[in-house]
Amino acid sequence: MCECDIMRGKEAIGVKSVRFGGEIVEVLKNFKRGQETEYHLLVHQLSDPDIKSQTLICWLKELKGCVAFMTKEFETLVGVILKMNWANSEDEVVKEYLSFLGNLVSAQTFYLRACLKMLVKTLVPRVSSDVPLDESKIEEYNRIFENAHSALQRVLHIVPLAPKFLAPVLVDCFPYMKKDAFVQECYVRNLLQMTSYVPSLRLPILELIIDRMIRIDVHAPKHELEEDEEEDAEDETMEHQDDTSILFEMDGMECSSGKTTEQVKSAPELAVTMETGESKRMTHEMGDRLDVMMTVMLQYIKDSCLNKDTGELQTQPTIEMFRHLLTAFEKLLLPTHASCHVQFLVFYITSLRQDLADAFLNFCWRKVQSPNTPVILRQAAAAYMASFLARANFVPLSTVIACLDLLLPWIHRYIDDQDGSTRSYPDVNLHGTFYSVCQAVLYMFVFRHKQFVESKKGLNYIRGLNFDRVINCRLNPLKVCLPTIVNMFASITRMYQIVMCYTIMERNNRSVLPVVASSQGGPTDVTNLNPLDAFFPFDPYMLSRSKRFIQPLYQEWEGSDPDQDEGTNSEEDEDDFLQGAMSPGTPHMGTTPGSIPELPGFRKRRRTDSSCLSPP
Repeated sequence: MCECDIMRGKEAIGVKSVRFGGEIVEVLKNFKRGQETEYHLLVHQLSDPDIKSQTLICWLKELKGCVAFMTKEFETLVGVILKMNWANSEDEVVKEYLSFLGNLVSAQTFYLRACLKMLVKTLVPRVSSDVPLDESKIEEYNRIFENAHSALQRVLHIVPLAPKFLAPVLVDCFPYMKKDAFVQECYVRNLLQMTSYVPSLRLPILELIIDRMIRIDVHAPKHELEEDEEEDAEDETMEHQDDTSILFEMDGMECSSGKTTEQVKSAPELAVTMETGESKRMTHEMGDRLDVMMTVMLQYIKDSCLNKDTGELQTQPTIEMFRHLLTAFEKLLLPTHASCHVQFLVFYITSLRQDLADAFLNFCWRKVQSPNTPVILRQAAAAYMASFLARANFVPLSTVIACLDLLLPWIHRYIDDQDGSTRSYPDVNLHGTFYSVCQAVLYMFVFRHKQFVESKKGLNYIRGLNFDRVINCRLNPLKVCLPTIVNMFASITRMYQIVMCYTIMERNNRSVLPVVASSQGGPTDVTNLNPLDAFFPFDPYMLSRSKRFIQPLYQEWEGSDPDQDEGTNSEEDEDDFLQGAMSPGTPHMGTTPGSIPELPGFRKRRRTDSSCLSPP
């Protein structure tokens, strides 16, 4: 008598177990003949959650030899087997289960998608608020995920076309954006681990993750993050008044998922970023989920591009990663207006090599000047180009000059083309790309002007760009561009006698009366139809954990009103430029020197050192 027969005999004595006669293969054959009683008994026993491991092993061994009979009509039986809680069972059970899965998908490809869906769902942790996420639970998740990845690799090895069916399953199983941050982190980590043994799915996986991150990003606007940050800072100030409580909290600091510091260290595979003074859990729920996912993604990019032992940059993997991210950027990020943080994935990888930063700028420039590209994308590309050059402290001044040498000649050619034209009047609907490029140039100049004006050569270069012709042209860009940028540009250029803007600005202020467009065309009231709102993609980064990747590469705004004396700066300078941004429907009211508002996207702080504005 074999071991499986002995185990069946023991199970037959139990209360829950029902002994059916004959081998499983005979049960399946009888089911086809219409004798269903033993088949239903088999399904019932396999669905028992308290089934013994040894019994399960025997059944799996026998089922493995019956896969040739498991056609579509046995879908109920296969469904029960796929629902088994196998991934956290004993090693022998896992071994037999993987062997059964391999035989099943090789003999019956009908069940391939069901098997893939079951395995991918295993990569999503089942988190319960009643069960604390402690060290043992983390180890359990690690083991489950490891077994699921082993099973996926086996299936993908047996069925070469499996990746084609796996991609849509990954999309369907992605957790809803309001799921817990720990659930989001685990699934993202597992998807990224999958790219190591399914390289053909790397781009679709990155696009999927970025797409879901964008969905969360647009639900975490910066003004909400700032409000929650301010409230949290006030609460921390109150808490720090009690030194005893602070010392007590440091002993068992919790992570975003509720784990303590000691528990995180014991589970490095799923270590959620710890909640410490520099890297704390965010109050805003959507922002917290995005922060965790950004941390995982940025760490993945770093690990993929840098050698783990020497820390040296690996050229080929870095270039491949950049190409994938640039493809995702073109497809997903460029058309998205309200994204605030996900685009910093591109920002980070371009910091690893100068030629990657040049390639990104070249990509944006091709979009800007391409007449076959939709206007809205050309405007977005100009905004990305300007914001990148303003904020990336790793971009040298020579690159800024090279970009100005592209943008300014394009502006002048556009003005030449419009001279004598019946469309040569301010209208953002007709000349949207032109105004976006003009605004990009003004924005770049405001941020980088100190690097130019510190030398006579730099001043001569700026004067040679012929800003005077740009602002005095009939298209009147100062009337359409954001007033806050125009005002700062006017103040700086007046101080260094580059170009005088205030005469035009005052004339624009006197001509803000509405103009009704005729049916034959003609000028419209551009001040009430201005779509050039304050969209600067690389505005200050607000996510607390992942900020450690971006902050060393980021150029903060440290400027102030050039017309004011150095001694007049006070603590009131610590404001956000976004507070000064005007909505598209706000009339463009110019200001006089000495009353310059803040620029959109700039975070001002007290001036302590100007060395960060020196040429890299």
